[in-house]
Amino acid sequence: MAETELADRECEACTGDEDPLEGQELIDLYEELDRDVWEVVDEHHLEGTYEFEDFRDALEFTKEVGELAEEEWHHPDIHLSWGEVVIEMWTHKIDGLLEADFVMAARMDRIYEEYEPEE
Repeated sequence: MAETELADRECEACTGDEDPLEGQELIDLYEELDRDVWEVVDEHHLEGTYEFEDFRDALEFTKEVGELAEEEWHHPDIHLSWGEVVIEMWTHKIDGLLEADFVMAARMDRIYEEYEPEE
């Protein structure tokens, strides 16, 4: 049986009883993300920087990420500026990272595919 792509995995809600990911488990999930966009900061949160050709695309992407966050009830910090959106993601309930944070990041990468500037 093939492993499910990260963006297609269920985004499981945190109960508050989980321990934050660390070590190899965290690294394995990180390797499934677009590492040109995302970085793991202090094994505490994900930070992603998406670049756009203009403000309108950055705004539309932000709206789509906001809709995703509402659907999953898992809300990142979003910083919108001209040509750039920076996302910070972690599970506040445990003050660290869970698989759900990586699933959300992978889904954002998927959304970004339609906005990615031509090289």
